[in-house]
Amino acid sequence: MSIQIITDSASDITDRIREDVTVLPMTITFGETQYQDGVNLSHQEFYERLIENGELPTTSQIPPFDFGTAIQKAVSEGKEVIIITLSSKLSGTYQSACIAASEFKGNVYVVDSENVTVGERALVEYALQLKDQGMDAPSLVEKLETEKKHIHLIALLDTLEYLKKGGRVSKAAAFAGGVLSIKPVIAIENGEVVILGKARGSKQGNNFLVQKIKECGIDFERPYFLGYTGLNDSLLKKYIEDSKELWAEHTKSLAISTVGGTIGTHAGPGAIAVAFFAQNWHG
Repeated sequence: MSIQIITDSASDITDRIREDVTVLPMTITFGETQYQDGVNLSHQEFYERLIENGELPTTSQIPPFDFGTAIQKAVSEGKEVIIITLSSKLSGTYQSACIAASEFKGNVYVVDSENVTVGERALVEYALQLKDQGMDAPSLVEKLETEKKHIHLIALLDTLEYLKKGGRVSKAAAFAGGVLSIKPVIAIENGEVVILGKARGSKQGNNFLVQKIKECGIDFERPYFLGYTGLNDSLLKKYIEDSKELWAEHTKSLAISTVGGTIGTHAGPGAIAVAFFAQNWHG
């Protein structure tokens, strides 16, 4: 049986070039207006609205019905289904997928990526690698459950302002961060956002990011992505130039993704992120 991968738009997969990948949109609400992430609201349009609006949008999980519809289509075509969602600690989308999957007697599997944006995308792309190698669905799911623990997502934020608006840090901390040009470095660990440290200025922030990545080492044989929030990639280009020692001997091109509204709401514009499988781990 062939395998259909279903994921959510929090994975920030926008180049839907494979028919065996279905991306279901999260809902992003600005004021009274609801948008479907990546359907009638592009990443660029999201940041234009975020910057113009001043108010934080809200994001909503994908309902079980939407997963059920996508599963039904795949099952009716004789396919097995593997659903990969953003972290269950950051959204109820995983639970929605489990509810929908329970309605089907066929081979439908749900994997909590314990990640988001380019980290979640790395796991989806890894699933496609394994599928293309001919791995069957149960073995593939078992492999994903093991290997997802070895994905690292590390990000450098440009400002604490959006974390303040979302109630994640205090107003005093955000104000001090702005005055001192503090750049927080965050990561996803066990499915949750953690602050690894704070750097003063972009240069120190880039150095901190490079240091953290070196500690893990990048497995270049498996998917890795760089991502950025906002309307242009100038900060990411600066980071790539500052960190070329990480990439130069291993790859001629870097996979770059824009980070959409699910994380962009909290990170704000000007953030950069790196997601990769750690080199010193193999399942």
